[in-house]
Amino acid sequence: MTVIKQTFSSQALNDIIAPLFMEQLLLLLVGMADTLVISYGGEAAVSGVSLVNQFNTVFIFLFTALAAGGSVVISQYIGRKDDGKAGESASQLLLFSMVFSIVLMIGILAANRPLLRFLFGKVEEDVMSACVTYLRISAYSYPALAVYNAGAALCHSVGKTKATMYISIIANVMNVLGNLIGVFWLHAGVAGVAYPSLISRLFSAVAVTWFCFGKKNAVRYRMKWIIRWNGELLRRILNIAVPNGVENGIFQLVKVALSSIVALFGTYQIAANGVAQSIWSLAAMCGTVMGTVFITVIGQCMGAGNISAAEYYFKKMMKLTILLSVTWNLLILTLTPVFLKFYALEPETAKMVIWLVVIHNLFNAFVYPYSGALGNGLRATGDVKFTMIVAIVSTVGIRFLLSCLFGVGLHMGVIGIAVAMCLDWMIRAVIYYWRLKSGKWKEFHVI
Repeated sequence: MTVIKQTFSSQALNDIIAPLFMEQLLLLLVGMADTLVISYGGEAAVSGVSLVNQFNTVFIFLFTALAAGGSVVISQYIGRKDDGKAGESASQLLLFSMVFSIVLMIGILAANRPLLRFLFGKVEEDVMSACVTYLRISAYSYPALAVYNAGAALCHSVGKTKATMYISIIANVMNVLGNLIGVFWLHAGVAGVAYPSLISRLFSAVAVTWFCFGKKNAVRYRMKWIIRWNGELLRRILNIAVPNGVENGIFQLVKVALSSIVALFGTYQIAANGVAQSIWSLAAMCGTVMGTVFITVIGQCMGAGNISAAEYYFKKMMKLTILLSVTWNLLILTLTPVFLKFYALEPETAKMVIWLVVIHNLFNAFVYPYSGALGNGLRATGDVKFTMIVAIVSTVGIRFLLSCLFGVGLHMGVIGIAVAMCLDWMIRAVIYYWRLKSGKWKEFHVI
């Protein structure tokens, strides 16, 4: 265990976590900037962007799940000291990501308006118009998102998180400036925030791919591996990615279904939910960042066959995750009234946002580290089918059904949906912690 401890000393972990934290912070601040800027176009525009973002997240999470599968395989090969196989795995991840995302893009562009009518058919016409515009432009960025996630998976697996951080800084500055120009100068409304996102995502995809081809990297892309379909390596990646993708896909589809329910509550609740979602994403950032770190660290430990090191880092990183999450969620909760001063919202809408953030942050600080980051650690060991089943059952059986009961049946509106979400986290947290203690995860082999 000594070698692994030296590899991931406290300083080494900080060097991975700090750039990831900054990258995620910038990414989420841009998401908030999109919502903030578009709020000056009216609550119909805010509602349209909010609803489509819920739908877009289904595909974003599919790309993330695919990248996570690649990251587990890459990390385990790095732990085994096989840089060649790690690089080939990364190259195959890039190939599959490009093909998969292009197919999805074509499908969404073809079914744009009918799909939105099916999902959000009862929304007002001006909200639907905003949805159509935002989804069409967003779909063009799907391949760029998938390519960036593939490159980021390689960078994160080898611990070069500063590379993605610098790319994120440049891309997000481009995005924010584009938002300001698009909405306040060109008066382009929803399109004014959609096109800058597309341009910044294209830049990110090109930049991270160029970096991953760099000859100075021990683990890197190679064209000979990209143009050749390696069924064995893809199977290993997809063995992790498919259960993770099914889990995340169903999770996001449930969120889309819940968005359809939210659409019944009226424009002000839709707007409050959209703004709260942006703040929630910012508050949940610590859990998201640490989930990526779990994959890198636990994946390398398991690839090296060092179970005792994996146990050590499970304990160490859970303590760190809870500490960071409590501190960060408290900070975001304190700053929420300040954030709301920058939004053009009605007083009733702003009050609803405050309540939603209070509920979310309380549970996110103490419960989400176990249902989110710990779950990623279990996936990094190869224990993906169990985590998939738990997540699906909890998402549908707890989050969705209780959302319908609380939100519609008990007339609690978006507050009821937030409460159901937190109960979903609690169930998963208990089960994942039990799974960790059982030691069953020690029996899995990815490579």
